[in-house]
Amino acid sequence: MDGRQCVTKTLKIIGSKWTVLILHELCEGTKRFGELQLALVGISPKTLSQRLKELEKAGIVKKTVYPVVPLRVEYALTEKGKSLREIINKMVEWGARAK
Repeated sequence: MDGRQCVTKTLKIIGSKWTVLILHELCEGTKRFGELQLALVGISPKTLSQRLKELEKAGIVKKTVYPVVPLRVEYALTEKGKSLREIINKMVEWGARAK
């Protein structure tokens, strides 16, 4: 696989605005759905749910459901997801320097 194919593959998984911002939030640690929604001002519950499902399917996010009332669901990065921290951190650094 050449470099362009690798970038294309990466962008298919993390290329949307909300996906990268969700990953940025999860780099800080495990979050509940409501915490993510509060942190990501402007995201609809439907979009957040869809992006989390996509990330879970890609093996980047792990969803843990606790059988309590009310139902408690947490999201965290998997080991595969944690490997994206360096990319997210570089994006933060680059954005801080960009004019």
